[in-house]
Amino acid sequence: MGAIVLHHFLFTERGISVSIQVIREEEEFQKILSETSKFLLMKHSLTCPISGAAKAEYDAFSAYSSVPCVVLNVQEARSLSNKIAEDYGVKHESPQVLLFDGDNVIWNDSHGAITENSLNTAVKS
Repeated sequence: MGAIVLHHFLFTERGISVSIQVIREEEEFQKILSETSKFLLMKHSLTCPISGAAKAEYDAFSAYSSVPCVVLNVQEARSLSNKIAEDYGVKHESPQVLLFDGDNVIWNDSHGAITENSLNTAVKS
C-alpha cells in the first residue's frame, strides 16, 4: 500500500484564512474516520456555479469551526464519492455536505441549503 497524502489548503476567502483538507482516495477518508470523531465532508463540483456558491459558504464556516472540514472534489474522486453514498445510504448530490459523528452520517444537505448558518446549526445539534 502506498503512502497516504492528505492535501491541506490555506487560503484567504472574503478576507479570512480558511484551512481545508482535500481528499481523493478511500484510504484518506478511512484515516479521517479513524482519527476524527466528528467532521464535515463536502462533495464539491469544480464546474458547477451552485457548488461554487455552496463552497464559499463552507469556506466561511470552516474559518472558525472547531469541527474539521474536508472537501471531496467529485471530478477528481467520483468512485470515492459513490462509495460514500452507497456505504452510508445517502443519495449522492453535488454540492452536498455530510456531517459524520463516528462512523455515522448524522446530517446532510445539498445545493442552496448549504449556508454558513445551516452548517453552524448542524454542528451544534
